[in-house]
Amino acid sequence: MGEVISLNISEKRGTEKAQVSFVNAIEGFGIEGDAHAGNWDRQISILPIEAMSKIPSNKMEEVKNGGFTENITISGILLDDLKIGDVIQVGEAVIKIQHIGKEEYKEHGRPYIVSREGRFGIVIRGGKINIGDFVKTIKSE
Repeated sequence: MGEVISLNISEKRGTEKAQVSFVNAIEGFGIEGDAHAGNWDRQISILPIEAMSKIPSNKMEEVKNGGFTENITISGILLDDLKIGDVIQVGEAVIKIQHIGKEEYKEHGRPYIVSREGRFGIVIRGGKINIGDFVKTIKSE
């Protein structure tokens, strides 16, 4: 079982996200108040902190000092345990993983790792998510 270690939202796409203590995930929409929410297949972005081990040493400082670009940062779940099609419970919400990474990799800051190892999904059951909430796999593909 994993844990939520950071929650982040932004009102405008392409900007760093501000850390918040809780979010409301809305079924079929994403996180209330976040610019990436909507009727599409990347409503929520999740970064397992374990992905940081994949960052080359020459990029590490830049990524660590970059602002958050993911909605939910988690720990305690291995990257290989979050595959496309998996369904996870995060706090009260249930999310289905639709994508790993992005079509176009970013080369600078926090987007460097999120664009490669971030998980993107849809909210299939809404609910409140708090920092410290559990993360567990409900269904693995």
